[in-house]
Amino acid sequence: MADGSTTPDVVVVGAAARDIAPGDPRGWRLGGGVTYSALATARLGIRTGVVIGLDPLARDAHELRLLEAAGAQVIRVPLANGPVFDNEERPTGRVQTCLSVSDPVPADALPAAWRTAPASLLAPVAAEVPDAWADVPRPDACVAFGWQGILRHLYAGERVWPIDPGPSPLLLRADMVGVSRHDLPHGLAMSDVARWLGSPCELLITAGLHGGLLLRYRHGRVASGRRYHGIPAREEVDPTGAGDTMLAGLLAGHLAGSRARPEASARGHALRIGALAASLLVERPGLDAVPTISAIRARQATL
Repeated sequence: MADGSTTPDVVVVGAAARDIAPGDPRGWRLGGGVTYSALATARLGIRTGVVIGLDPLARDAHELRLLEAAGAQVIRVPLANGPVFDNEERPTGRVQTCLSVSDPVPADALPAAWRTAPASLLAPVAAEVPDAWADVPRPDACVAFGWQGILRHLYAGERVWPIDPGPSPLLLRADMVGVSRHDLPHGLAMSDVARWLGSPCELLITAGLHGGLLLRYRHGRVASGRRYHGIPAREEVDPTGAGDTMLAGLLAGHLAGSRARPEASARGHALRIGALAASLLVERPGLDAVPTISAIRARQATL
């Protein structure tokens, strides 16, 4: 457990979800955007600090040791209630049921030394990262935001349904936003999204095996865009966490390569890292499927 005295390069924030898993002796596995994102940045060589909300059953989860083994500093925030989901994969897509909603992760849980971190990744899974977190990173920090984590109607015992997107202080503060195309309504004009974003801001829209789109917004309009190709998995076993891992890989690639490459080359390299990481992730269930940088290099060598 970290004492928060050493400033990381990226701070990842959110509540750990417990995903129902009948094959696990506990009946669940630890998941959520914060765990997948933080383990991805740590295994990709980025000094990572994690502010992670944990309900009573999650507080001693063995998956937390994966974060620490990867070198992440972990601040455990006790929650009376954390997010719990039952995910059913069907041919037509995932059907998700909420079994428990989450208490918020308070902004004052962040250690003082971490407020000067050069990057943050706000990774809600159940709208548990309050708007107050928008004011926490230093003004020049690069802030990534997992938008889909606030685009869900959540009621205990009911199926999860999407919320129509709209303005959010977290969205406005972000420099980099990730969302699945399945979490955006058909007919939403990407030019309309510009009203909700800061300038400049990059919007990553993921589409699984089909790749995705990275749009760059500046001064209230779409300034540029580039498509990226998905990388086929050898076998898709579990897609849980793929979008979070993609965004974390993009951020890690940005932090590692922004000073070493021209901007266009650096962004292409970062997208490639994210796509490789997401492809490797889906080949096995659970958090330990999050790939290391060596695994990503090995897969790249085969393509």
